[in-house]
Amino acid sequence: MNDGVGLAVEVVGDGPGLMLVHGLGGAKEDFADHVPTLARDHTVVTFDNRGHGESDSPTDPAAYTFERMVADTLAVADATGLDRFRLLGHSLGGMVTRKVAIQAGVRVEALVMMDTCAGPIPGFELELAQIGADVAFKQGKQALKDLMDYVSFLESPAHQKLVAERPDYVDIEARRWEGMSEIAWGALALEVGAQSDDLPAMAALQCPVLVLVGEQDESFLGTSISMAEGIPGAQLVVIPDGGHSPQVENPSAWIAALTGFLSALSPATV
Repeated sequence: MNDGVGLAVEVVGDGPGLMLVHGLGGAKEDFADHVPTLARDHTVVTFDNRGHGESDSPTDPAAYTFERMVADTLAVADATGLDRFRLLGHSLGGMVTRKVAIQAGVRVEALVMMDTCAGPIPGFELELAQIGADVAFKQGKQALKDLMDYVSFLESPAHQKLVAERPDYVDIEARRWEGMSEIAWGALALEVGAQSDDLPAMAALQCPVLVLVGEQDESFLGTSISMAEGIPGAQLVVIPDGGHSPQVENPSAWIAALTGFLSALSPATV
């Protein structure tokens, strides 16, 4: 299933594999603050999804599908020598990683679903996704940015506080946006709007599941609670003073929740 798209990958540390998959408009650096801590006990693998960061950006919208990104994630695992691994997906990354766990469950030792969902997002209909995709495809990146700034879909007090306290974070967000293809955004927005309800399949997962969500993430708090309730044995941690990116909005609470979950897992080999 290799379509020739190159992906930028970073590997740090030694131990059980831990793959961290970023969301739409993100980058592998979304987890950079925490990689040194996680790498004390894990082989931490981060990568830029296609159409993001330093990875290739195909110009054909058909190159951006959940199934293609599932294949990318498994290809990165193969390329970095991870037969089995622990897997965290943030936002759109979680939509992809849940499908990785469903389709290749024997390889996934544990799954962390972070500010994401098991199916359609309430209030985010396919018609809305089509509007955004049309802007991205036909009007370009600046028009898309203007639309995103106007809608502020994932804005929260936690994010506003982060920007106020870390002026450098504005530059980080600008670099992420610069590194993202508007074609990728449009095509993947359509995937998000049309996604299936995978909760029944997730309920049959055999691996431990942790659901992490910022308490101020209005778009995903409800879906996270429903997901945790629908998956037998799943753990739910709501990060206080966190929005859609609690790893930077409340980093100490986020890393404590994640490392606590990981440390309780049975020892595994890379």
